[in-house]
Amino acid sequence: MPKSFDFQHAPGHLIRRAHQLAVAIFMEETADFDVTPVQFAILNSLIDTPGEDQVTLSGRVAFDAATSGSVIGRLEAKGWVRREPDARDKRRKLLWVTGEGEKAAQRMKGAVTTAQERIVGTLDDAEQAQLVALLGKMVAGHEAA
Repeated sequence: MPKSFDFQHAPGHLIRRAHQLAVAIFMEETADFDVTPVQFAILNSLIDTPGEDQVTLSGRVAFDAATSGSVIGRLEAKGWVRREPDARDKRRKLLWVTGEGEKAAQRMKGAVTTAQERIVGTLDDAEQAQLVALLGKMVAGHEAA
């Protein structure tokens, strides 16, 4: 019997490996767009909530404020997002996707969809649905705790 911890079958290790694979696949499929998964998540989320403040957006996409702030800065530099101080509270930053940002997100949709399909492509349809359901349940359970 080995003395070491069997990390090869540990959920944390497998989730980390799955995340590495998911990011690599995303980057391959979206290489033409020069976008990261975090940038896409923020851009895509902001499309449906124009004028949302930076802190609320950060919480909604589950990234810390510092990470979100630097990602938003990169999206701003690309001309995809506009950031302005709130007229009522200058410390609060409000965000909008620009017309160019909306066009970029639309152009990326196919590549992102292909990436998502490839990520779970080794599973059959029932296994894909089960994986998504179990991951969602796990995340929701930990967030509620």
